[in-house]
Amino acid sequence: MSVADAVVREDGGRLPVIHRADNGTWELSGGVLELTEVPEEGVACEVWEETGTGGEVEELTGVYKNTICGTVALVFRCKPSGGEKRTFTGSTAVEWLTPEEVAARMTGVYAVRLLDALDDKGPHVRHLLEKSA
Repeated sequence: MSVADAVVREDGGRLPVIHRADNGTWELSGGVLELTEVPEEGVACEVWEETGTGGEVEELTGVYKNTICGTVALVFRCKPSGGEKRTFTGSTAVEWLTPEEVAARMTGVYAVRLLDALDDKGPHVRHLLEKSA
């Protein structure tokens, strides 16, 4: 299964994350790619659906293989492109966090994706051994 996640960084350095209703975790906006979906288009759609804000893809920042779940996540750095923050049916909150807040709230498998996207040293390729996708 392939997943595309977005790291959208506003001018003030804050990053949108969603609080999932099903498992209570803070995560990047993103989701499973449809078989025929182009990753850049899929991630832009997910950002809009999950946060109410637009995200224009700038570059791929990482590829993360979760060897326990059998997923591969592609993470893209995006720039904001309008809209207004809102939740969706799968979330209880959307918040714009600082990188420090991200590290404190998100589990390692998600935080590393987000923090890697900020360092301009990618794209990173990592193999993760956690239950979360």
